[in-house]
Order: sequence, then C-alpha cells, then structure tokens
Amino acid sequence: MKHCLLLATLAFAAVFTSDAERLTPNSLTKKEIADGWILLFDGESAFGWYIEGPHKVANGELVLGGGGEATTAKVTTDFGAFALQIDNIAGGPVALWDGKMTVREGPVKLDWAPGPGEESRPLLLRVPAGKTARLSGIRLKPALTHSLFNGKDLTGWKKFDANPARAKSEFTVEDGSIHLKNGPGDLQTLELFENFVLQIECRTNGPRLNSGVFFRCIPDLYQQGYEAQIHNHFTPMPVREYTIEEYDPQSHELQGKAKVKYTATDYGTGAIYRRIPARGPVAKDGEWFTMTVMANGNHLATWVNGVQQTDWSDNRPLNDNARNGCKLGKGAISLQGHDKTTDLSFRNIRITELGKEKGKGN
Repeated sequence: MKHCLLLATLAFAAVFTSDAERLTPNSLTKKEIADGWILLFDGESAFGWYIEGPHKVANGELVLGGGGEATTAKVTTDFGAFALQIDNIAGGPVALWDGKMTVREGPVKLDWAPGPGEESRPLLLRVPAGKTARLSGIRLKPALTHSLFNGKDLTGWKKFDANPARAKSEFTVEDGSIHLKNGPGDLQTLELFENFVLQIECRTNGPRLNSGVFFRCIPDLYQQGYEAQIHNHFTPMPVREYTIEEYDPQSHELQGKAKVKYTATDYGTGAIYRRIPARGPVAKDGEWFTMTVMANGNHLATWVNGVQQTDWSDNRPLNDNARNGCKLGKGAISLQGHDKTTDLSFRNIRITELGKEKGKGN
C-alpha cells in the first residue's frame, strides 16, 4: 500500500528524446524503447525495488549504503533471462547476486540467464556495511523468445464469437499491424500462458480511446482475466479518487480500503484495471508506445515506454477468474475492443515464459 500512497502524486517528465540522446541519465531513447529496454530506476523513487538497509534517492541517483549495516536492493520483478546495463556506479563496491559479480566503479553491461538446474531470480545488489554506492542509468532488456504475431495474418489468434450479439469488433492486418475497430469484442491467443514477460507496441488512433491487453483470460469467454489498461488521459494534478483494497498476503482476507488520488482519469495506460491505477502519463494518443506486462505467480508489473507503472501483488483469495480473485495458472492473452469508438493498432507482440513462481506474495 505504501507505494500507492507515495506515488499517487508523482509527476512524470518526458522519459525519452531523440534516437541518439537522453534527456537524463535515467531515461531511454526511442530506439531503446523500440528494442524492448525498460528502466529499473526512474531517477525519482525506488519504485520497483525491495531495499533493506540504508538507502535514498538523491540527484537522480539510487544511493545504497552509507551506514553501519549492509544494504541489499532487489528488483521486485523476475524477468528470467535478460541484458542489463548500469551506466555508472560511483563508490562501491556493489556485489551482484551476493558476490557472483562485483563492480567497484564505472558502467556495467552483462547478459544473464539461469544456468542448468539454476532457478531464475530477480536482480539483487549488495553494498557492504560502511560503504556507499551511487547508481544511475539502470536499464534492462528481457530476453523475449517467442513472437505472437507474424505481421501478415491472424494465425495463432481467434476472434471472440461465442456470443455474436456482443462481438462487434473488427480485426484486420495491414502494414505489419493488427488494426482493431469498433466493439465490444476481443481477439484471443490460441496458446495459453501462465507466467511470462510480454511486450507489445500499441497506438491509439484517436483521442482518449479505451482498450486493454487482457491476460490469464478464460478461453472462449468475454474478457474474463486481468487487464493492462490502455487509456491515455491524465490530469495535471491528482484529481480522480480510487479505492485501493489491501489483502493480507497470508490469510488473503480483506484488511482495509484506502482512498487515493491519481492523475489517471480511468486508471490510465499501464494500470491493472480495477486493481491499481497507473502512476503517470507516458504514452500519447496517435503515437506508437511499448507496453511491457509481467505476470509471475501473484505478482504483476507493467511498464509503458520503459517507465514502470505498476508493481502489485494480488493477495486476494484464489479464484479461477481474475475478475473475482487471484488467478494463477494459464490463460489466453487478448486485445480488447471496448466500444464503437475503438480504433487501435498493435504490432511486435513478443513474449517469454517464466518458471512457475513458488508460493504467493513478495
């Protein structure tokens, strides 16, 4: 809950500039976004990290250590295999994965994948007691192994048609993109996925259009799953109030509800719809943007143009339908035709599957 309360008023600046230049050390170029890179550190907060020990964010740097105890910082998301870049480490030393690699100064570039018999695990940084390390430009590229769209036709997908009276959406393929118009309706994958990292390029072809990328959906039912929201309308200041539910991670009982204001007017692009709003505006109507969705056990996270929007664990009681509780297990991925104004395009839909998460909660 503390992430929600802390970041509801976070102001987002532009996070990318030209293909060759960065606005800040903690930003991405358009080319990096198109290539699938995401930020692990936004330069303003430690959102997306679980940190034990002294730490702070100052002058666009993640500062770890500086006290009489060691500091351990773990990314809350497990990406499986990935490429990692850290533009600069000052001070140090910083041990990656408890000593498997130690860096004292300068940049880091590495490709990492679990070895034979080794479990996938999130990136972990450790700074020893009495030392201080300052890090900036921390970015990661998931190793996406499988394309869900061939750019030519809808092989591997099926249109929802169990109820023709409700299935109004039109899906066509042109110029290497899936074009979605009208609604309601959706387009579902034939293949089912449980734990994964998904990246998809999206474009809203009009102002304030509503759509979404559903996942862990019940096949052949209409949009019965989690939804990564697409709706690019935000206000300058937090105005819209949302009710955020908090469940005990062990008993899964509802512990309370909090009223929190966000700038998103309808949860916002990158939100987990009906569960947690997006942190702030990144995508723009009429422009291609990349959305990254991670689902691993009950932990869900999203990025838009490389900026993390949600970091949420579904601690609700287990249920076969994500609308009604925590949905574990495989389901379809679907593209939503929301209503008769729907007009969107999708391309470069890529995914990698992750090993089954052991247990629930962070």
